[in-house]
Amino acid sequence: MQEHKTISRRGFLKTATGAALGAVGFPCIVRSSALGKAGSVAASERITVGCVGIGPQGTGVMGNFLMQKDARVVAVCDLKKPAREQACNLVNKHYQNEDCATYQDFRELIARGDIDVVSIATTDHWHVLASLAAARAGKDIYLEKPMGLSLAEDQALRETCHRYGTIFQFGTQQRSSRDFRFACELALNERIGKLHTINVWSPGSSSGGSPEPAPEPDWIDYNMWLGPAPYRPYTKDRCSNALWWFISDYALGFIAGWGVHPLDIALWGGGEKLACPAEIEGKGVWPDPAGACDTAMNWNVVAKYDSGVTLNFTGCPYPEKWKNRYGRTTDHGTAFEGTEGWVHVDRAGINAYPKGLLQTEFGPNEIRLTESNNHARNLLDCVKSRAQTICPIDAAVQTDIICQISDIAIRLEQKLRWDPAKEHFINNDAANRRLVRSMRSPWRL
Repeated sequence: MQEHKTISRRGFLKTATGAALGAVGFPCIVRSSALGKAGSVAASERITVGCVGIGPQGTGVMGNFLMQKDARVVAVCDLKKPAREQACNLVNKHYQNEDCATYQDFRELIARGDIDVVSIATTDHWHVLASLAAARAGKDIYLEKPMGLSLAEDQALRETCHRYGTIFQFGTQQRSSRDFRFACELALNERIGKLHTINVWSPGSSSGGSPEPAPEPDWIDYNMWLGPAPYRPYTKDRCSNALWWFISDYALGFIAGWGVHPLDIALWGGGEKLACPAEIEGKGVWPDPAGACDTAMNWNVVAKYDSGVTLNFTGCPYPEKWKNRYGRTTDHGTAFEGTEGWVHVDRAGINAYPKGLLQTEFGPNEIRLTESNNHARNLLDCVKSRAQTICPIDAAVQTDIICQISDIAIRLEQKLRWDPAKEHFINNDAANRRLVRSMRSPWRL
């Protein structure tokens, strides 16, 4: 692949005059769009994006960047050849050219000096390693949720992002929605009275999947796909976008993969009340061990915080009394309960009691959260300003931790005590050992 010799966005922003550094070659005829005419953005002002992991979710994220006039997707990467080709065709069709580069190895894409932002939507077990490489290369990051398979991974990425000044956006897109923001502001400003309970639910994990070994297909680099995960013989379902979410070598299941969304809203609206020690316990419903999937299909986790707030977290089916109370039948949601009312929010809308809460207008001295209407747009604006995104690395780690300690609680079926300041369990070595996960050589943090 021929590498483009353009100045990086990071370098451009650090240049006091904003002038181009060094010689940059131009074609004999310069299109008006390259000069910023006809409503387009000049090339020097564009933020270049490389997309790593372009399955269904990654393609959706890539589409959000394609729709931003000041962004330019220049490269795509996936270990599956059909996904690479499909994404490349989508990019070229959008820009009406054939400029998009394709890569099988994410390290080659990240090594390009002309890429400013790396969007990462790989399988979960690759999230942190790809993000670490991007941060260390001076790239800003959009990372699909959840973050890592262990606390040690999350901590390594957080430290690296701080060290390199990485602008980081976590893929908890619900924060870029007015309803979710408004529900959290009602809770934070105690318009529902004193917060005492948060009820959270999400879709559960699937079961099944053939465990029978099968020949490795030629359209995927299977050994690279496994990467840091333990070696397992290839099976027809192992790399499937329908099932890898539910195999613990590669993910924690939907207790993290989907649960991270409503949990993120719980932490956003709970604020400091969820930033204190907690007692956590739970039980899970597990699939038939004969299948490939081995993550909890459903779970019931209760976290009691020293602030007096109780967080109830479950998969589906969730309690009928919640359906009746909140008037909702969706398979996900976050509900804040206070001494004087409640507010519930999901992707179908927002509901509250008393109903008048929905007409609340906040005063100038009340808590207001960051406003964003588009997650990709928010990241691009922050790449330019170097301000924090709506879901920066520190907030992302805290949400991911709740997913991870919930999974540990249902696996051990013990009452655990969590210290958020030290980020470990108190007096429980078995639980603390689960905060670290080994990686297959040669991969390491």
